[in-house]
Amino acid sequence: MKKITHESLKKMNLIAGFLHLAQAITVLVLSKSFAIPVSGNYLEFDKATESLLPATTTLFNVQLPWLIAGFFFLSALFHFLIAFVYNKKYNADLTLGINKFRWVEYALSASVMMVAISMLVGIYDFSSLLMIFGLTAIMNLLGLVMEVHNQTTKKTDWLSFNLGTLAGLFPWVVVAFYMWLGAANGSSAPTFVYWIFVSIFVFFSCFALNMVLQYKQIGKWRDYIYGERAYIILSLVAKSLLAWQVFGGTLRP
Repeated sequence: MKKITHESLKKMNLIAGFLHLAQAITVLVLSKSFAIPVSGNYLEFDKATESLLPATTTLFNVQLPWLIAGFFFLSALFHFLIAFVYNKKYNADLTLGINKFRWVEYALSASVMMVAISMLVGIYDFSSLLMIFGLTAIMNLLGLVMEVHNQTTKKTDWLSFNLGTLAGLFPWVVVAFYMWLGAANGSSAPTFVYWIFVSIFVFFSCFALNMVLQYKQIGKWRDYIYGERAYIILSLVAKSLLAWQVFGGTLRP
């Protein structure tokens, strides 16, 4: 394999950006309309029983094709910013063993991915979706904290990594609970949703593994930009895998 250079990473960011953009447009063009209601829960006073009872109202609808295209558009935007606008800053940070742009992008795009997965298993409550988005964003921002903090340590401090892992697990536990609850009550999720759950969980775990290999400096990961290359590939594959599984399961005309 050729040595990975800043120039080759720039090309990779450009290629990844165009692939994300192309897939976003393709999803929007090919998909049928698929609206999911986002609801809010509150307490309503029942005059007959003089008690407070739970009630639900639809706040707005989300078009699933736009949600899927959304994380592609976010990734494309950041790849193009890295390649064209902030390339010098990007290269300087890579030399120090950090990529701030990556973590900000993941905080947005990965959180949208988790919201999409959550809605596929029946999580429609706005507050729940907001917390899932927030926990996923916090997980990724703690990846940024991990890289920033360890600029000042002689020995790798894993606190941020461990806290990020913990935060990132909660949305998956909630999604798994909804899948179990449906199955236990005779309404199992479609098979493709189970495949999404397993495959995307594995890929999300690979991001964490990639960071471990970087900080343990194992094999080719002794070079930080080898791990950066792996992040770019993992991001593209994970988003593509989620998008086309959703398309095949629900959005195909």
